Amino acid sequence: MPRLGDRLRQTRHCLERARLLRRLPKRSVGVEIGVWAGDLSASILRAVRPTRLHLVDPWAFAPDEGYQQAWYGGARAGGQAEMDEVYERVLQRFETEIADGVVVIHRSPSAEAAARFEDASLDWVYVDGNHLYEYVWADLELFAPKVRPGGLLAGDDYGAAGWWHDGVRRAVDRFLVTDAGAYEPVFLSDQFLLRRGL
Repeated sequence: MPRLGDRLRQTRHCLERARLLRRLPKRSVGVEIGVWAGDLSASILRAVRPTRLHLVDPWAFAPDEGYQQAWYGGARAGGQAEMDEVYERVLQRFETEIADGVVVIHRSPSAEAAARFEDASLDWVYVDGNHLYEYVWADLELFAPKVRPGGLLAGDDYGAAGWWHDGVRRAVDRFLVTDAGAYEPVFLSDQFLLRRGL
């Protein structure tokens, strides 16, 4: 049975994510980086009703020692065969939306996927891939130009202290200083939401 503290953290996480989803513009074009089984993707489809939702994930098992405790691609997947099964279930889960052209799957690392998007072509990007600092930083740097002026750059686990050596928080904080003026925080809590200047 989950401990009370864990349940409270999970409840707060869900509330913060719902708060963020309410800020994403309806009938927009967005990218979710880090999909796993597509639970957040389904929530985005319900809440935002995007005209196009790009799902980016390599669905690749990470056998490296540093990923043994990782939820996605590590401890929660027994190998590449299981990751392939997760990917196939995502294809089945969104079969109708894929056929309608609403959902577009990009099975690749986010750095490869970023090259497929024109600058200023997206209304928003949600970053929830690899939480190590260098990967979060790369996602922010690569996808920031892809967001249109006034658009949003968002992500998960900003407030998860200690998680992956505070990789998300460190990368977002550096991004806000390095790209001073280009993006401003809307809120920084469990989730982060940044708006690109006009």
